Amino acid sequence: MTLKTDLNIADPDALYAALLAAHKGLSAEGSAALNAELILLLMNHVGDVGVIRAALDLARQGKV
Repeated sequence: MTLKTDLNIADPDALYAALLAAHKGLSAEGSAALNAELILLLMNHVGDVGVIRAALDLARQGKV
Protein backbone atom coordinates (compact mmCIF):
# COMPACT_ATOMS: atom_id res chain seq x y z
CA MET A 1 0.00 0.00 0.00
CA THR A 2 1.26 3.48 -0.86
CA LEU A 3 0.94 6.39 1.55
CA LYS A 4 -1.92 8.67 0.52
CA THR A 5 -0.87 12.31 0.73
CA ASP A 6 -3.75 13.90 -1.15
CA LEU A 7 -6.81 14.95 0.85
CA ASN A 8 -8.72 11.75 1.64
CA ILE A 9 -11.24 12.97 4.23
CA ALA A 10 -14.82 13.77 3.25
CA ASP A 11 -15.27 16.58 5.80
CA PRO A 12 -11.84 17.63 7.08
CA ASP A 13 -13.17 20.69 8.93
CA ALA A 14 -15.61 18.60 10.98
CA LEU A 15 -12.92 16.03 11.71
CA TYR A 16 -10.51 18.77 12.82
CA ALA A 17 -13.23 20.19 15.07
CA ALA A 18 -13.70 16.73 16.59
CA LEU A 19 -9.97 16.50 17.23
CA LEU A 20 -9.97 19.88 18.94
CA ALA A 21 -13.01 18.89 21.02
CA ALA A 22 -11.25 15.71 22.15
CA HIS A 23 -8.41 17.86 23.53
CA LYS A 24 -10.68 20.40 25.23
CA GLY A 25 -9.99 20.69 28.94
CA LEU A 26 -6.92 18.47 28.88
CA SER A 27 -3.60 19.50 30.36
CA ALA A 28 -0.56 19.59 28.08
CA GLU A 29 0.36 16.14 29.38
CA GLY A 30 -3.17 14.83 28.84
CA SER A 31 -3.22 16.24 25.34
CA ALA A 32 0.12 14.59 24.54
CA ALA A 33 -1.18 11.30 25.95
CA LEU A 34 -4.33 11.55 23.81
CA ASN A 35 -2.21 12.19 20.71
CA ALA A 36 -0.01 9.18 21.52
CA GLU A 37 -3.04 6.90 22.03
CA LEU A 38 -4.63 8.14 18.81
CA ILE A 39 -1.42 7.62 16.85
CA LEU A 40 -1.00 4.07 18.17
CA LEU A 41 -4.63 3.20 17.39
CA LEU A 42 -4.35 4.53 13.85
CA MET A 43 -0.97 2.86 13.27
CA ASN A 44 -2.50 -0.44 14.35
CA HIS A 45 -5.45 0.12 12.03
CA VAL A 46 -3.19 0.89 9.05
CA GLY A 47 -1.01 -2.09 9.87
CA ASP A 48 1.41 -1.54 6.99
CA VAL A 49 4.89 -0.85 8.35
CA GLY A 50 6.06 0.71 5.08
CA VAL A 51 3.17 3.16 5.01
CA ILE A 52 3.66 4.04 8.67
CA ARG A 53 7.39 4.63 8.18
CA ALA A 54 6.69 6.83 5.14
CA ALA A 55 4.20 8.83 7.20
CA LEU A 56 6.71 9.21 10.04
CA ASP A 57 9.34 10.45 7.59
CA LEU A 58 6.99 13.01 6.02
CA ALA A 59 5.72 14.20 9.39
CA ARG A 60 9.28 14.61 10.71
CA GLN A 61 10.07 16.75 7.64
CA GLY A 62 6.99 18.89 8.30
CA LYS A 63 5.42 17.95 4.97
CA VAL A 64 1.91 17.19 6.18
